[in-house]
Amino acid sequence: MKVTSEPFGTTKNGQKVERFWLTDDKCQVGILTLGGTIQSLYVPDLDGNMTDVVLGFDSVQAYENQTCYIGALLGRCANRIAGNEVMIGQKKIPLRCNDNGVCHLHGGITGFDKKLWKAAVTEKGFTLSYISKDGEEGYPGNLQVSVTYSLEDGALSLTYHAVSDKDTICNLSNHAYFNLAGHASGSVGEQKIQVFSKEYTPLGTTGAPDGRIEPVAGTPLDLNEPIRFQAHWDDDFPQIRQARGYDHNYLIDGDGMRPFAKAVCEKNGISLLVESDMPAMQLYTGNYLENLPAGKEKAVYDIRSGFCVETQYPPNAVNCPAFQKPVLLAGEPYKHITVYRFGIEER
Repeated sequence: MKVTSEPFGTTKNGQKVERFWLTDDKCQVGILTLGGTIQSLYVPDLDGNMTDVVLGFDSVQAYENQTCYIGALLGRCANRIAGNEVMIGQKKIPLRCNDNGVCHLHGGITGFDKKLWKAAVTEKGFTLSYISKDGEEGYPGNLQVSVTYSLEDGALSLTYHAVSDKDTICNLSNHAYFNLAGHASGSVGEQKIQVFSKEYTPLGTTGAPDGRIEPVAGTPLDLNEPIRFQAHWDDDFPQIRQARGYDHNYLIDGDGMRPFAKAVCEKNGISLLVESDMPAMQLYTGNYLENLPAGKEKAVYDIRSGFCVETQYPPNAVNCPAFQKPVLLAGEPYKHITVYRFGIEER
């Protein structure tokens, strides 16, 4: 893997942003120090043409002006926490409700997606690090975080590490929007998705799971066999109507490093297999991609122009007794890995 860097622009606060390029014999990935953002991801299609399969922007200003977390790292806690406080041990910790006044979303008003990360090239790849200070967005503890990006044989790996000096919440993920037909190709509806899960956590009235765990069988949430995104994302099913499509957390079958989901674009043969060691995954079909700045090469991104496969602990786990919780004890190491493995399927 070859690593190079170049200036990408300057934030409104005068901070310089760099873009690092990771290149192997198959793929090329552009990573920004702003938010640890996956800005570009070029993979070969069936005919050998290089295709950029993630949504993104050509300027720092566009990233600062969008609110969809496009391509960015999420933390301290990815996804939603219902209400404005969490219990850590016997202490109530107040959090900001930055999602319609009812949920704490993706780490708060100024989450990890808006931070400038420190970059270093290492033997294992390219690493971004950030120190989240005690009290940032309400979270206790000084949290030292690093994410190592590695590219090998068509697979992009993200390895997350963290440690805190106080008991805290830690649930790290990435919010890349994929479109396997190409970032500027419009709706992902004709692409196929498969999720290796028999259970999901239904949404409550706040948009966060309410603690129930239900089978996907017999519902539009059953994606155990490959099916086009558009086949059921407009079904007259309460959970689908509430989210305007797919925006649901799946409890992935099995333990340890395993397949989470697979997506395929039959038009160009590009496939994506997501693997991780986390307990759950949020599948989101870009139902609220609206009023965005112009994308790369002046592309127009609209509703359902991309899909997200966010590996994580279940959303709202801190309020749901049946869910595995993202509580990180002081001095305890946090580590998990997610792999985005690209391939080709014959027509």
